[in-house]
Amino acid sequence: MLPKEHPELKFESQFISAKFIDPSGEIVEQPIEIRTNPITGRTCRLAFSRINEKETATDNLPQPPPDANKTAKCPFCHPQVTSDTPRMHPDLANTDRISQGDSLLFPNLYPYGSYSAVSLFNDEHFVEIGKASGPSYADSMINCCRYLARVLAHNPRAIYMAITQNHLPSAGGSLIHPHLQINADPIPANHHRDLLQRADEFYQQHDDFLFSSYLSQEKADGSRYIGATGSWQWISAFAPEGFFEIWGILPRRTSFLQPEAADWEDLAQGILNTQRFYRSLCRNGYNFGLLSVESPTSRLELRILLMVRSNYAPWVRSDHTGFEVMLGDMTTFVAPEQTAKWARPFYS
Repeated sequence: MLPKEHPELKFESQFISAKFIDPSGEIVEQPIEIRTNPITGRTCRLAFSRINEKETATDNLPQPPPDANKTAKCPFCHPQVTSDTPRMHPDLANTDRISQGDSLLFPNLYPYGSYSAVSLFNDEHFVEIGKASGPSYADSMINCCRYLARVLAHNPRAIYMAITQNHLPSAGGSLIHPHLQINADPIPANHHRDLLQRADEFYQQHDDFLFSSYLSQEKADGSRYIGATGSWQWISAFAPEGFFEIWGILPRRTSFLQPEAADWEDLAQGILNTQRFYRSLCRNGYNFGLLSVESPTSRLELRILLMVRSNYAPWVRSDHTGFEVMLGDMTTFVAPEQTAKWARPFYS
């Protein structure tokens, strides 16, 4: 039998330029590339004129946060983790908290959804980017999935699920103690709704999976493909919505309940590879997000999205300006092909 050909996705770029007279009196024309995300249809802008601009506090990795050693008041550190954090509702567990290896999971005291929880890595109060252990990440991921399986058994309507991380306050983290956030809801978030619709429509039209087809084209092109950790495939996003945005795709897996323990270990390795790449850029803040729609009919494959954030350091500007917030187009300075080239050594 001949291998199935993947349907084509459009990787579209448009080029514009801005003309002006610079301070020296010369007429200058600066290029801007506008790329359209083949998955979402959203556009981003590559402002190449700013590629040599040096971000504040990126000559060296910034010093640890001021409270990096202040464990006594951290609710996630021992011994206060058992007294200062919420306990599981008996509908979901017959224990106060769920453990997996070094990971401890409990409800989020400040929930964002119907089922909102926190999964700790271990008892280390502060772990610099790229310095966590692979098993600690894998345990935390497995713990998240065990919790989400309980949620689904209790409420089959809570199918819109996410596992996320905010590393340091510049990425939205309120506590520096390493942890993941878990959310499950019967009401979809915008990305759940949009991605599910795109993936399902693509499957109906082409009898194939959207992210697998995207990955197939990226591997054939090669300029943004980074490498693999087990079955997870890593690429630099064609039309990024964050700085140095990297995706990890697990082809044809559409549920948090499908991967084996080894798959989570491979994902942990890829996360750490990406963190070490970010560390090489002297960046200390980042986010990741992994979404799932736990429906038997869902064609939305598992994809983790990682992006670097502004450094957590004094006088550092945000990476989201009025252009991103008010116009909705991310503007970044480094071509995704260059991001992939710089990242590949960390996956060797």
